[in-house]
Amino acid sequence: MSERLRIMRGRDWARPVRPARREVLGAAPELEEGRPPLLLVPGFGHGAWAFAEHWLEHAASRGFPAYALSLRGHGGSEPAPKATLRAYTHDVVQVAAGLPRQAVLVGHGAGALVVTHALARYPARAAVLVAPVLGGWSTAGVALRRNPIGTLPALVGAGLRLSRRQLFSRELPEADARRHVSRLGRAGRRAQWQLLAGREAEPAVGRPPVLVLGSPDDRVVPPAALTRAARRYGSAPLLFPGMGHDLMLDARWREPLDAILDWLVKDPQRV
Repeated sequence: MSERLRIMRGRDWARPVRPARREVLGAAPELEEGRPPLLLVPGFGHGAWAFAEHWLEHAASRGFPAYALSLRGHGGSEPAPKATLRAYTHDVVQVAAGLPRQAVLVGHGAGALVVTHALARYPARAAVLVAPVLGGWSTAGVALRRNPIGTLPALVGAGLRLSRRQLFSRELPEADARRHVSRLGRAGRRAQWQLLAGREAEPAVGRPPVLVLGSPDDRVVPPAALTRAARRYGSAPLLFPGMGHDLMLDARWREPLDAILDWLVKDPQRV
């Protein structure tokens, strides 16, 4: 199977996704070791900046070429107020297919849901779901209980608003937390509704290994949801107590990333 193979469905041919200008940030290792590139996919409201803060350079320092994508309508990508989950999936598959080698897809939050759909169309080397928000009305229920003021507008088509308390631990300096929160955008209205609909992804091409990780203290994704996500892929979640939802921006950001890279290095088939 070609490393760049993309799985096409009849609908993809009949109703192609509109092209969009996409922001992709990257960091390359000083010495090329032939390791697979990481394609980091941020969650709704976040852009590539969320990974450029720490994870891109650190992954490169450990020998992994690393790229972060801003889904259309996010970060520096083209505005797309009518974007759908299918369009976001298209963004990931297109960028992954353009990388020099078969990539490891890493999705955070709702970006993990996008990655699960992309896996059905792109034969990834492996995948990592970080604090995954995989959708369904249970997702809305948790959000309403923990963040009613920020969630209610999203249920009627406005943007979801996440708070500093939800995203970060108390360890993160207040100035850093405010800076990150100020950069948050919003997903397309249709994509938000599709997240709540919770349509499960088709089986992954080639059945790549999948790692699920998160924090038991996450105020967006409860521990039970992490366990369900990991069981879907025949494993148990890797947990980082004391961290918030945005593990890549929190004070101890290095710990989950090193765990991901260690997991990849441990099995030669993944690298």
